[in-house]
Amino acid sequence: MPSMANTVLTDRAATPVAHTFAPQGSEGDSGGRYVEAAASSLGDKVFKIVPRSTPGGRRKIDLSLSIPVLVTETINGVNSYAVARTSRASVTFDFPSDSTLQERKDIVGQMYTALATATGQVNSVLVDGESVW
Repeated sequence: MPSMANTVLTDRAATPVAHTFAPQGSEGDSGGRYVEAAASSLGDKVFKIVPRSTPGGRRKIDLSLSIPVLVTETINGVNSYAVARTSRASVTFDFPSDSTLQERKDIVGQMYTALATATGQVNSVLVDGESVW
């Protein structure tokens, strides 16, 4: 089992930025919660990885990322932070108990490729808000 360590996730900015998420506790029995701290904890970006087993012997791994956008509100001359909106993503991998290492590698690799910019159709729907026709 890997120990919790900083996790770096790179965005797709014109000049890509590597975001470092530091361990901030556990999720369930064997999962981890990672945070990239903001000016206020309201704006913390949170990445979670939560593996679990089902009664049928399957192994599920949930990945999630939550990215809030903070704004400053001024009420009676006092500035405070508020969350304007939050973007979220989640992916669940679901493996049979008898899946092979290669089968797991293949599905992870194919999902990674599906999310790549070069996979135009998927990128157009996810990022550009288009429909498939």
